[in-house]
Amino acid sequence: MLAYGSPTDLMDEAFGIAETTALECVNKFVRGIRHIYGENYLRRPNGEDIQRLLQVGEARGFPGMLGSLDSMHWRWGNCLVACKGQFTRGDYKVPTIMLEAVASYDRWIWHAFFGTPGSQKKKEKKKTKVKWRRIDYLQQLKQ
Repeated sequence: MLAYGSPTDLMDEAFGIAETTALECVNKFVRGIRHIYGENYLRRPNGEDIQRLLQVGEARGFPGMLGSLDSMHWRWGNCLVACKGQFTRGDYKVPTIMLEAVASYDRWIWHAFFGTPGSQKKKEKKKTKVKWRRIDYLQQLKQ
């Protein structure tokens, strides 16, 4: 389900796994990830993190930089045949999904998004503005 982005009812048809069982397994998987990585990695940067990132950025010649924002089209080799047209852009000629990430120098990913190109434009534009305003505000507090 996670690898293909498949709906739960397809798990029943393709693999004989009931919808409720598939949802329960995904739920347990996500709980396990949160239990293992939540405290250290699945959180917003705190004041210490921001201060450390700003110091490293300044030492490397990029004062005020917390991390790098990047996005890319990731080739989706396992895309279902029925969905290929929906996920194929003219310039790529193969199905792709978007990966957007903000990461610091030590490869700590502070924000990540996987999805179809343009699927979040309106919703995410507003959230992204708020997110960057929060980061700008935190930077101003440190100065």
